[in-house]
Amino acid sequence: MTPRVLLATTCRWFAAARLAMAFKDVGCVVDVICPDGHPVSLTAAYSRMFQYRGLAPLDSFRAGIIAAQPDIVIPCDDLARTHLHQIYARSLQPDDADTALRSLLERSLGDPTCFSLIDARSRLIALAHELDLRAPETAVISNLSELQSCVGSFGLPVVLKSDGTSGGLGVRIAHSEADAVRAFKMLNAPPLVLRTFKRALVDRDSTLLIPWLQRHRPVVSMQRFLPSKDATVAVACWQGEVLASISVEVLKTWKPKGPASVVRLIDNDEMTLTVRKLAARLKLSGLCGFDFILERDPQRASLIEMNPRATQICHLPLGPSRNLTAALANALTGKAAPESASITDLDVIALFPLEWQNSASSPFLRSAYHDVPWEEPRLVLACVDSRMRDGGWLTYESLNRMLARLPWRRP
Repeated sequence: MTPRVLLATTCRWFAAARLAMAFKDVGCVVDVICPDGHPVSLTAAYSRMFQYRGLAPLDSFRAGIIAAQPDIVIPCDDLARTHLHQIYARSLQPDDADTALRSLLERSLGDPTCFSLIDARSRLIALAHELDLRAPETAVISNLSELQSCVGSFGLPVVLKSDGTSGGLGVRIAHSEADAVRAFKMLNAPPLVLRTFKRALVDRDSTLLIPWLQRHRPVVSMQRFLPSKDATVAVACWQGEVLASISVEVLKTWKPKGPASVVRLIDNDEMTLTVRKLAARLKLSGLCGFDFILERDPQRASLIEMNPRATQICHLPLGPSRNLTAALANALTGKAAPESASITDLDVIALFPLEWQNSASSPFLRSAYHDVPWEEPRLVLACVDSRMRDGGWLTYESLNRMLARLPWRRP
């Protein structure tokens, strides 16, 4: 049996294209639900593509799923995961009764009774405390009175987060009560008119239109600040069992509190135990990530949140027990495929294109393994073009080094 994987995404993140390539490399047929102009269209990794429509999100997702008939659906961003949860809830209605669709989503996402725990940051941290796992105090904030009370209890600085956001967009660190009030008002507000229409008209991203029309206010939580290093674990799970995982310490981020651009591979027993306990309790399936803070004692790791979708390191084939796409493909076929070798012997990995977009002269691009998809030159060139259009600083030498490694330029 050849596994058929459906990647579902509402935005044009580069990571989804890399994930499609990784699944194809381990023998899967890959279909994609995505917005027009997604980077995956520049690759040979996908078989069929179905259009995501921001003004009809659930209908477009459902139509793509029914047409693709996949063995598993992998959400590639938080909104995609939310849409899949909503489609599952719809399928429980008496006028729907689509048992095949329900079965697929249960197989893909895990126990539906746990969806509400996954969708709310504060509830997930509460679950971690129930399981006696290390995690900072977290509370939902619904008004300024609760905010002042939590600031008094947690102390400053504090971290404020809004549900349903990713990539650091819904995270603010407040160093004073006034900062916290400003952050709360910003995170709790419906999408701004200018931001909504800029996203729709310039970025061709209509995902904010419905929340703007409905005046939707995200749930905001406050978390005690832990000053130390960021770390993350990406996992492949099947019915609550962790099949493979990649643990990394974050050395650099693309922007403050944003996605990692340089990571170091690590082993941390507390992170591993936390992930296994939560995966078993939530009966997780598919790909997801868990974010941690490494405290001054390098073995002390505090869970700060879960990313209930594929993360940007899930595509990396790093050898036995660290190849997430191969592990999922094996689970789908019921066969144990031979373990592949790691793509690199280095512990430090610079993620493309984020670290290159940070700085084309970054020393990590020379000292670390630079994760460039040379086998897909159109994808690489699109990233180069995007950087130049965005006004990024680019030297002739750095561009020439990049282009010299494309397949048609190799000696």
